[in-house]
Amino acid sequence: MPLEFGLKDFIDIFLVALILYYCYKVMKESRSLNVFFGVLIFVVFWLFVSQILEMKLLGSILDKLVSVGTLALIILFQEEIRNFFFTIGTHRQVENVLKYFRRNKSGKQKGNKDDIMPIVMACMSMSKQKIGALIVIERNLPLNDIMRSGEIIDANINQRLIENIFFKNSPLHDGAMVISKKRIKAAGCILPVSHSMDIPKELGLRHRAAKGISQETDALAVIVSEETGNISVAYKDIFHLRLSAEELERFLTEESA
Repeated sequence: MPLEFGLKDFIDIFLVALILYYCYKVMKESRSLNVFFGVLIFVVFWLFVSQILEMKLLGSILDKLVSVGTLALIILFQEEIRNFFFTIGTHRQVENVLKYFRRNKSGKQKGNKDDIMPIVMACMSMSKQKIGALIVIERNLPLNDIMRSGEIIDANINQRLIENIFFKNSPLHDGAMVISKKRIKAAGCILPVSHSMDIPKELGLRHRAAKGISQETDALAVIVSEETGNISVAYKDIFHLRLSAEELERFLTEESA
């Protein structure tokens, strides 16, 4: 029987290769690349034994291991799997479609400068005094669990209030402030810390916490460095370092919809 190779077969191979590539990428970022290669070698060996050599006894044993191992891998890599689907959901094209429907439903526009300017002015003031700060702005994904880790405030966005919270003698200055629905919802919050090896060594724990929240949610994190006074933003797992007041204002206006 002649071997037929059509468009459907090409698409099938392409999709499998794409899935393997994304698995490789996720494992590489989570420093689990050796596990990925180990699983890949086991799957190839399993297919070779059961499909090509047709060894029934060994094949049945490997079949049982595969069924149990799949569940074990899901438990072991639940965080990586969650991040994988989160990345798909926050893809630029998908996000633009969701923004369109949200805008039609609620009529909301991009960030209002009356809410953004107090944040910008507070960051500039703290930058000059080299007062460390970490401000997380909620976007589409709720941050209720993050808010519960700190002290609930629920106040209007105010420059002086932001500066007082991050003042060095304030009991809440070490944690993160969460802004949601144009209000300061909580302060002194605990954020997930990123263990990414790509973070420059000169960046401290605040930057790692900002990176962590930007990896797990679509929130926008503004950091004021206590050592240098530099203002940075972590958004979608990317750092925007050493921003000026104008750049920070423009970034917040465009992204904090």
